[in-house]
Amino acid sequence: MTERRIAVISGGLSNPSSTRMLADKLAAETVKQLAERDIEASVDVIELRDFAHDITNNMLTGFAPANLETAINTVYSADALIAVTPIFSTSYSGLFKSFIDVLDPDALTGKPVLIGANAGTARHSLAIDYAIRPLFAYLHAEAVSTGVFAASSDWGGGADEVAPLGKRVEKGARELAEAIARKDAATASDPFDPANYLGEGRSFGHLLGGLAGE
Repeated sequence: MTERRIAVISGGLSNPSSTRMLADKLAAETVKQLAERDIEASVDVIELRDFAHDITNNMLTGFAPANLETAINTVYSADALIAVTPIFSTSYSGLFKSFIDVLDPDALTGKPVLIGANAGTARHSLAIDYAIRPLFAYLHAEAVSTGVFAASSDWGGGADEVAPLGKRVEKGARELAEAIARKDAATASDPFDPANYLGEGRSFGHLLGGLAGE
């Protein structure tokens, strides 16, 4: 059985962070949902605050430092993505968007994504659908229909009793697990392998031969 890999992007700025708390809940529930389908899964968490300077340098120079490149490749090679951001000024955080901007525009094509967001009050919950979901739609990712929003009150005694956070997490994770189960396991792609752009079984020799008229 091939183990599925889930990349988790946490865009929180503080430590500890409610963004990270939500990301961990979504990841744990997704792993649980996959286990119920007899699918093993591992999780790699990317704390964007740890890469803030590297992301800025990448945007300025066009080159990713080694640590950031590792994080980027973790996203590229994952079977699915859980992306969680705090909401600032009714939208995703600048750090979250900057990380998305340094990814290859085609890297998330067809990748299942579970969106999460958190803010001080529930009135920011619409940001998932009018700001974050369109971002992943533009990148041709396959965001599951349920986005999970957590307000500050969801972590305390004033939590929503009609649709508690735990139920929303379970629903979103179940949809992501179903999306992962429908897809074949991702395989790491070597960008320097000629088969990736010349065709399986072909080499530069075939290309040079074709150019020479052979």
